[in-house]
Amino acid sequence: MNVWTFTGRVGRDAEQRFTAGGDSIVNFSVAVDSGFGDKKQTTWPRCAIFGKRGSALVGYLTKGALVAVAGAPTLREWEDSDGARRVSLEVRVAEVTLLGSKALAAAPQPASPRPAAPDFADFADDVPF
Repeated sequence: MNVWTFTGRVGRDAEQRFTAGGDSIVNFSVAVDSGFGDKKQTTWPRCAIFGKRGSALVGYLTKGALVAVAGAPTLREWEDSDGARRVSLEVRVAEVTLLGSKALAAAPQPASPRPAAPDFADFADDVPF
C-alpha cells in the first residue's frame, strides 16, 4: 500500500454519512500547500475516515483546523454535468493528528506570571564560602 503523509488546514467542516449497514464515513478536504512565492500551489485532497474513529473526530475536523493526515491516495475519474472528464485526489485515511485550529493560533496567549525576586535581607552576613 502506498502511504501519503501531509499537513494542511481543513477546508470546511467534516461531513458524516452512514452506509446502509450503519457504518460511519466522515469526509473532509485539506488544503495542502507546496512551493513558495509565485510557484506556490494548493492541492485539495478529499479525505475519508471509516468507522468509529471518524465518528469520534467529526467534531474536531472543522474549517481551519490544522491536521496531519496519512493514508492511501487514489485518483478517481468522473464526468461532470457538462460532460467534461474530471479527476479528483482522494485519500483513505489511516491516521489523523490534530495539530491545532486557526482560532487557537490567532488568540493571544496569556502571559505567564513571573516569580517574585527572592529577598536576600534574611540571609546572614557570614556566608561560609
